[in-house]
Amino acid sequence: MVLNLEGLRLSRRAVLLAAGGVLAGCSRQPEVDRVHLRLATGPAGAVYRRIGGSLAEHISERVPGVTVSTVPSGASTDNIRMLRAGEVHLGLTSLDALITADGSAPGGLSAICRLYDSHLHLVVMAGSVIDEFRDLEGRRVSLGARGSGTEFTSLRVLELGRVNADGRYLSQAESAAALREGGIDAMFSLTGVPTPAITELAQRHAIRLVPLEAQADALFAAFPGPYAPAVIHATAYAGVPATRTVAVPNMLLARDDLPDDLVHAITGTIFTHTGSITSAGRDDADPVPEAVPEAWQINVRTGISTASIPLHPGAAAWFRDRKR
Repeated sequence: MVLNLEGLRLSRRAVLLAAGGVLAGCSRQPEVDRVHLRLATGPAGAVYRRIGGSLAEHISERVPGVTVSTVPSGASTDNIRMLRAGEVHLGLTSLDALITADGSAPGGLSAICRLYDSHLHLVVMAGSVIDEFRDLEGRRVSLGARGSGTEFTSLRVLELGRVNADGRYLSQAESAAALREGGIDAMFSLTGVPTPAITELAQRHAIRLVPLEAQADALFAAFPGPYAPAVIHATAYAGVPATRTVAVPNMLLARDDLPDDLVHAITGTIFTHTGSITSAGRDDADPVPEAVPEAWQINVRTGISTASIPLHPGAAAWFRDRKR
């Protein structure tokens, strides 16, 4: 399905007047033609599903005339594909999966903002013989769902480390179940901290995180820009000590042909009401409200930091307007 964007032309004046009525508590608001947007999120058990559902609910409630529904997906690269094909208007992606070989963004896409950073997890059961990265050689390892940022980054890590694993392509929820049942030996997960699938696994079974400090250095050296050394803190998962790894920023993307005024309004509501995002979390595909701790990372200072990915003109205008 390719989306028809004809119905998305909102008057900036009408949007801002209506938003002003909401913020001031006015009972009467100007009439605004309703538009429906689709936001690509991620697979079951992933933070993308949780924060994507939260963003959709947040925008629907606070941007007058707009409703947003979520579309489950494989995650980053799958979302980029759907955006470019015109199947969705908005989508989440990790920065490394978005940057092309020449350092630019794929044609037709731009950033609304940077949201939060994902951390690469390498999870094993507590009794596993896998103690370090090179022990993955020949082992059954989940590389994440097809089309996910986890798949993209874990394949890069394995290639740089010259490790040949027996790769399996499973969602985070499927990976956690397979690891618990002995169907795989380890799982990669590029995700926010904590992530639901790993949290639930750690609450019921003893697990370990394998350090990826050397792999972080290798990624940074080979692909400067999207990667930074990081730590998954001891408070993240039950019984798991602090572990060094690599972090990757996540972006909220829009199609370039989304109207500037609409993106301006969406950007403003994300940064004006971040607190309500942390307590929402409804996903159309998984309607269970829950906390969204990653949303606490959303702020104007880092939100504008989209590296080599250009801001959508509507988002750029909002950041400029805020400085006045």
